[in-house]
Amino acid sequence: MTPLQAQAGAPRTHVWKAEALFKGIPGTMIIKNAKTGEQYVYNPKRSMERYTPESSFKVANALIGLEEKAVADEYEVKRWDGVVRQFDVWNRDHSLASAMRASAIWYYQAMARDIGSEKMQRDLDRIGYGNRDISGGIDTFWLNSSLEISAQEQIAFIEKLVKETLPFSEQNMKTVKRIMIDNDQDDYTIHGKTGTRLSDMGLGWYVGYVETKKNVWEFATNIDGSGSTARNITLEGLESLHIIDPPDAEPEK
Repeated sequence: MTPLQAQAGAPRTHVWKAEALFKGIPGTMIIKNAKTGEQYVYNPKRSMERYTPESSFKVANALIGLEEKAVADEYEVKRWDGVVRQFDVWNRDHSLASAMRASAIWYYQAMARDIGSEKMQRDLDRIGYGNRDISGGIDTFWLNSSLEISAQEQIAFIEKLVKETLPFSEQNMKTVKRIMIDNDQDDYTIHGKTGTRLSDMGLGWYVGYVETKKNVWEFATNIDGSGSTARNITLEGLESLHIIDPPDAEPEK
């Protein structure tokens, strides 16, 4: 198991010596037990620093879009506008669910425009999402722009989603949790969303939660790198804590 050190004054928070997982990449990772509040934090200082959410904001955007009826449900399709973008999987029609899986930015930008600045600001204020600053433009504020959030704040947001205590309808929260499913195995289900600063690949996120047979664990990782790398580090972290089982791993703790 990766070495842990109990943090003074916070008996259920462990400073996590996870340098081996990050391999020299600057970053932070939090993994928190939704039932007990016990959490493991690598690089606590960075975990409190705010960064732009990039496509990890799609989780909040989907919730707000459903709540404000900018989309009817996870199946509502928006037609591709014919503009060829950098990833082939973006260059087609998408639904709310498929655009989450493909991280098709254009779909969520169009939905944000349909939501509008007034409703978007109101809902970000209601859920307390990061610095709540949408001044960077209704369809760009989360993309290397004005909106920023810390890993600790991401965990707080995901925890409310897990427990369905956000100020949204139960049905909409369940829908978003369902379309976040990233890996569904016999022993666990991971609900997660990556985010990458596409201009230089210099910031990556992976946020979400994993359901096991015994517990629910929330996670938030950001690094100086891509979202896919943040995802890989998170999975290795979950394995190192025996929350999910790699080949020949010990049973879940």
